[in-house]
Amino acid sequence: MEELDRRGLTATFFVIGRKLREPAAAALMRQAQAAGHWIGNHTLTHSVPFGEQPTAAFAAEEIDETEALIGDCARAEKLFRPYGREGRIGPHLFSRASVSHLLAKRYEVVLWNAVPGDWRDPDGWLDVCLAQVAAQPWSVVVLHDIANGCLTHLPTLLDRLTDNGTNFTQAFPNEAILMRNGIVTNLHDSLVSGGIERLCSQPTSA
Repeated sequence: MEELDRRGLTATFFVIGRKLREPAAAALMRQAQAAGHWIGNHTLTHSVPFGEQPTAAFAAEEIDETEALIGDCARAEKLFRPYGREGRIGPHLFSRASVSHLLAKRYEVVLWNAVPGDWRDPDGWLDVCLAQVAAQPWSVVVLHDIANGCLTHLPTLLDRLTDNGTNFTQAFPNEAILMRNGIVTNLHDSLVSGGIERLCSQPTSA
């Protein structure tokens, strides 16, 4: 976070609910929010994708308990990013129950398109990230503020992206937003176990 603040950049921190039970983690979240970074919900346990545990009770617990722990650090447009298990994209991301819950609670649900793997390759991820960003018109990059994550090479990444003329923005591109304000925007069957056709035949309201 210090590196972003030094450069005047703001990002979104998607937090895991169970970690916020630790006072130090909760304090760091509040510090990030006070500095202008957005705080989003990244499930309670970060353990099982919704499509692999499709019950309504599981979806409600993973989403609602995390949001309660985020508290007043949440944006008015509540943000949510699903757990994908190493950033994979597929029908394991959502169940019908989780889609219904997120729509009813009017979350802004976002997806990613650049996962350079900083947590598994603390040195090699840098070149992977630069290549991913260069190959796309826009990128939502997932990095991890953890030990052996992105922190060592983050300054180099930001320097090289700046030198390449990259435009940094906190707002998510419309193409990355799957649901917003109770309405499906870009979510499709390939991301939902069992599909969503019946769920989304009409907008869901709270």
